[in-house]
Amino acid sequence: MLTLPYKRVGDSDILLDVYLPSTSQATDVNPDQASTSVPIFVPAVVYFHGGGLTVGNRTSWFPYWLQRRINAAGCAFVSADYRLMPPASGHEILADVKDVFTFMSQGINLLLHEQHRPDGPGGNPPVRPVLVDPGALAVAGTSSGGLCAYLASMHASPKPRALLSMYGQGGNFMTHHYLTPKTQVFFRGREMLDPQAFAEFLYPRVQGPTPPPTYITDSPLAYHPPSSPTPGWPANPRMPLARLYLQMGVFLDYFTGQHDPSFSESLRDKLLPDQSEDANDIGNPLYESLRSLIPPRHLHLFPQFGITKDWPRTFLVHGSADTAVPAPESHHMLGLIQGAGVGVAFREVIGMEHSFDYDKNAEGTHAKLFDEVAGFLVDALNTSRNGLPN
Repeated sequence: MLTLPYKRVGDSDILLDVYLPSTSQATDVNPDQASTSVPIFVPAVVYFHGGGLTVGNRTSWFPYWLQRRINAAGCAFVSADYRLMPPASGHEILADVKDVFTFMSQGINLLLHEQHRPDGPGGNPPVRPVLVDPGALAVAGTSSGGLCAYLASMHASPKPRALLSMYGQGGNFMTHHYLTPKTQVFFRGREMLDPQAFAEFLYPRVQGPTPPPTYITDSPLAYHPPSSPTPGWPANPRMPLARLYLQMGVFLDYFTGQHDPSFSESLRDKLLPDQSEDANDIGNPLYESLRSLIPPRHLHLFPQFGITKDWPRTFLVHGSADTAVPAPESHHMLGLIQGAGVGVAFREVIGMEHSFDYDKNAEGTHAKLFDEVAGFLVDALNTSRNGLPN
């Protein structure tokens, strides 16, 4: 694994990790490159981590099941950090997502090639470099990382050839889940939060004209030890933030960066009390009226309004019992992508909650699904390299 900077913001680098296939793995699936002395170019899957856009880093909730399968298929796996809310908003996160793909097409191979230069006096035996094929990139994400993957599919250049969303957020932001304040337990059975305990992360304290914000890209998971009065509870105060914003019905205020007037409040009153969250509402007057209320400067942050015929082939996976990102979000995306005439597969895993693929026995329980998901990405990437239509 190699850690590389893909951009610099202020005085800080933003990093990504590159998991390359071995030379033998790469040549096994690229036989046309096996007998030459030039670098081996392999497809790559770019992955974005979850954490509600508020916590985590490129190693948090890492999908080893996916990384191992992608590498075994002779492809690279890349996991990237991005700026977190707050003080970042979706606008800064989108900029980072786009810059990852710019780096994958313009900068990564120079740094990878440097890693393979012989060292020491006289040099070691040269190692044949494994480099990234910039024309064969896919994108994947888990939970809020799925939202990042959707944004990459809308805006990144080069455009991903395939998209994997594991219970991805952002399939439908026009719902009570995001816009309505909660008064009862709603999120994975976890306790309601006291906003006063998180005042430093709430508007207006998180947003001021001076000094310039210090962005956070690395906020690792941390838990209280067994000796603590609350053993196993989150020790990093950022870990419950996304849940708090959902509880308060203001997640989209932080995502758009629009607090005054409140972005969420401007939409909240337009929702029907019994509005279905799994209906494909395109063409519905209410749906269109909600869209019209989104200021143009924010509209490009909403995947549900950015799906066209150029959207990449997509694989959606969602647990039917998910209370953190409700499964109807993926149902909604399914209808939108189908409506655009783009190939899409959807697997709803019955009875499963959020993050089911990180369960202790997930590999044994879901191995067939994991194989199918990885196979989809690899097939899409190899098809694109062979010049065939996606």
